Amino acid sequence: MQAALRLARAGSVRQEIPVGAVIVADGEVLGEAHNETVQRRDPTAHAELLAIQRALQKVGEDRLPFATLYVTLEPCAQCAGAIVLAKVGRVVFGAQDLRVGMAGSVYDLLRHPRLNHRPEVAGGLLDEECTELLKRFFQVRRDAR
Repeated sequence: MQAALRLARAGSVRQEIPVGAVIVADGEVLGEAHNETVQRRDPTAHAELLAIQRALQKVGEDRLPFATLYVTLEPCAQCAGAIVLAKVGRVVFGAQDLRVGMAGSVYDLLRHPRLNHRPEVAGGLLDEECTELLKRFFQVRRDAR
Protein backbone atom coordinates (compact mmCIF):
# COMPACT_ATOMS: atom_id res chain seq x y z
CA MET A 1 0.00 0.00 0.00
CA GLN A 2 2.98 2.31 0.51
CA ALA A 3 3.75 2.01 -3.22
CA ALA A 4 0.12 2.85 -4.05
CA LEU A 5 0.33 5.91 -1.79
CA ARG A 6 3.51 7.07 -3.56
CA LEU A 7 1.71 6.78 -6.89
CA ALA A 8 -1.31 8.67 -5.53
CA ARG A 9 0.96 11.49 -4.40
CA ALA A 10 2.60 11.57 -7.84
CA GLY A 11 -0.83 11.87 -9.44
CA SER A 12 -1.74 14.68 -7.07
CA VAL A 13 1.23 16.72 -8.32
CA ARG A 14 -0.31 16.42 -11.80
CA GLN A 15 -3.68 17.66 -10.49
CA GLU A 16 -5.16 14.16 -10.64
CA ILE A 17 -7.38 12.96 -7.80
CA PRO A 18 -4.79 11.14 -5.67
CA VAL A 19 -5.57 7.48 -6.13
CA GLY A 20 -2.81 4.94 -6.69
CA ALA A 21 -3.01 1.24 -7.50
CA VAL A 22 -0.43 -1.55 -7.56
CA ILE A 23 -0.95 -5.16 -8.63
CA VAL A 24 1.41 -7.70 -7.08
CA ALA A 25 1.93 -11.45 -7.41
CA ASP A 26 4.64 -13.46 -5.66
CA GLY A 27 6.36 -10.26 -4.55
CA GLU A 28 6.59 -8.89 -8.09
CA VAL A 29 4.85 -5.72 -9.27
CA LEU A 30 2.83 -6.60 -12.36
CA GLY A 31 1.20 -3.25 -12.95
CA GLU A 32 0.86 0.11 -11.28
CA ALA A 33 -0.76 3.45 -11.98
CA HIS A 34 -2.27 6.60 -10.56
CA ASN A 35 -5.39 8.27 -11.87
CA GLU A 36 -4.88 9.85 -15.29
CA THR A 37 -8.35 11.22 -15.97
CA VAL A 38 -7.16 14.83 -16.33
CA GLN A 39 -4.01 14.04 -18.28
CA ARG A 40 -5.84 11.80 -20.76
CA ARG A 41 -9.09 13.77 -20.72
CA ASP A 42 -10.74 10.43 -20.07
CA PRO A 43 -13.06 9.95 -17.08
CA THR A 44 -12.46 6.19 -17.23
CA ALA A 45 -8.66 6.42 -16.73
CA HIS A 46 -8.78 5.34 -13.09
CA ALA A 47 -5.71 3.95 -11.33
CA GLU A 48 -7.21 0.46 -10.90
CA LEU A 49 -8.20 0.16 -14.55
CA LEU A 50 -4.80 1.28 -15.80
CA ALA A 51 -2.94 -1.01 -13.36
CA ILE A 52 -5.09 -3.98 -14.45
CA GLN A 53 -4.40 -3.26 -18.11
CA ARG A 54 -0.66 -3.03 -17.49
CA ALA A 55 -0.61 -6.21 -15.39
CA LEU A 56 -2.54 -8.20 -18.01
CA GLN A 57 -0.16 -7.00 -20.69
CA LYS A 58 2.88 -7.92 -18.61
CA VAL A 59 1.72 -11.47 -17.82
CA GLY A 60 0.21 -12.06 -21.25
CA GLU A 61 -3.04 -13.32 -19.75
CA ASP A 62 -6.61 -12.14 -19.57
CA ARG A 63 -7.11 -13.00 -15.90
CA LEU A 64 -5.28 -12.26 -12.63
CA PRO A 65 -6.60 -14.77 -10.05
CA PHE A 66 -3.12 -15.10 -8.53
CA ALA A 67 -2.67 -11.36 -7.97
CA THR A 68 -3.47 -8.80 -5.28
CA LEU A 69 -4.57 -5.26 -6.14
CA TYR A 70 -3.63 -2.59 -3.60
CA VAL A 71 -5.52 0.67 -4.10
CA THR A 72 -5.66 3.76 -1.92
CA LEU A 73 -9.42 4.31 -2.36
CA GLU A 74 -12.29 1.84 -2.41
CA PRO A 75 -13.08 0.95 -6.06
CA CYS A 76 -16.00 2.55 -7.88
CA ALA A 77 -18.51 0.58 -9.99
CA GLN A 78 -16.38 0.81 -13.15
CA CYS A 79 -13.25 -0.43 -11.40
CA ALA A 80 -15.12 -3.09 -9.43
CA GLY A 81 -16.49 -4.37 -12.73
CA ALA A 82 -13.00 -4.50 -14.24
CA ILE A 83 -11.71 -6.32 -11.14
CA VAL A 84 -14.44 -8.94 -11.50
CA LEU A 85 -13.90 -9.32 -15.26
CA ALA A 86 -10.12 -9.70 -14.83
CA LYS A 87 -10.76 -12.11 -11.95
CA VAL A 88 -8.29 -10.37 -9.64
CA GLY A 89 -7.76 -12.70 -6.69
CA ARG A 90 -7.58 -10.19 -3.87
CA VAL A 91 -8.34 -6.49 -3.40
CA VAL A 92 -6.91 -4.43 -0.54
CA PHE A 93 -8.00 -0.81 -0.29
CA GLY A 94 -7.19 2.07 2.03
CA ALA A 95 -9.91 4.70 2.38
CA GLN A 96 -13.60 4.02 2.08
CA ASP A 97 -15.50 5.93 -0.59
CA LEU A 98 -18.80 6.80 1.01
CA ARG A 99 -20.11 8.35 -2.21
CA VAL A 100 -19.44 5.63 -4.81
CA GLY A 101 -17.58 2.78 -3.09
CA MET A 102 -18.44 -0.65 -4.45
CA ALA A 103 -16.64 -2.80 -1.87
CA GLY A 104 -19.18 -2.32 0.89
CA SER A 105 -19.59 1.43 1.47
CA VAL A 106 -22.41 2.14 -0.98
CA TYR A 107 -22.86 -1.33 -2.44
CA ASP A 108 -20.79 -4.51 -2.47
CA LEU A 109 -20.37 -5.29 -6.15
CA LEU A 110 -17.08 -7.11 -5.56
CA ARG A 111 -18.77 -9.76 -3.41
CA HIS A 112 -22.18 -9.92 -5.06
CA PRO A 113 -23.35 -13.55 -4.88
CA ARG A 114 -24.68 -13.65 -8.46
CA LEU A 115 -21.37 -12.74 -10.08
CA ASN A 116 -19.08 -15.46 -11.42
CA HIS A 117 -16.05 -14.10 -9.55
CA ARG A 118 -15.76 -12.68 -6.06
CA PRO A 119 -12.28 -11.58 -4.99
CA GLU A 120 -11.14 -11.62 -1.40
CA VAL A 121 -11.55 -8.05 -0.13
CA ALA A 122 -9.93 -6.21 2.77
CA GLY A 123 -10.40 -2.52 3.48
CA GLY A 124 -8.85 0.03 5.77
CA LEU A 125 -5.15 -0.61 5.20
CA LEU A 126 -3.37 2.70 5.92
CA ASP A 127 -6.83 4.26 5.98
CA GLU A 128 -5.72 7.42 7.78
CA GLU A 129 -2.90 8.18 5.33
CA CYS A 130 -5.09 7.48 2.30
CA THR A 131 -7.98 9.55 3.64
CA GLU A 132 -5.74 12.46 4.66
CA LEU A 133 -4.15 12.60 1.20
CA LEU A 134 -7.58 12.91 -0.42
CA LYS A 135 -8.80 15.48 2.12
CA ARG A 136 -5.71 17.67 1.62
CA PHE A 137 -6.04 17.47 -2.17
CA PHE A 138 -9.66 18.62 -2.16
CA GLN A 139 -9.02 21.28 0.51
CA VAL A 140 -6.30 22.84 -1.65
CA ARG A 141 -8.67 22.85 -4.63
CA ARG A 142 -11.45 24.50 -2.59
CA ASP A 143 -9.02 27.11 -1.21
CA ALA A 144 -7.82 27.94 -4.75
CA ARG A 145 -11.30 28.96 -5.85
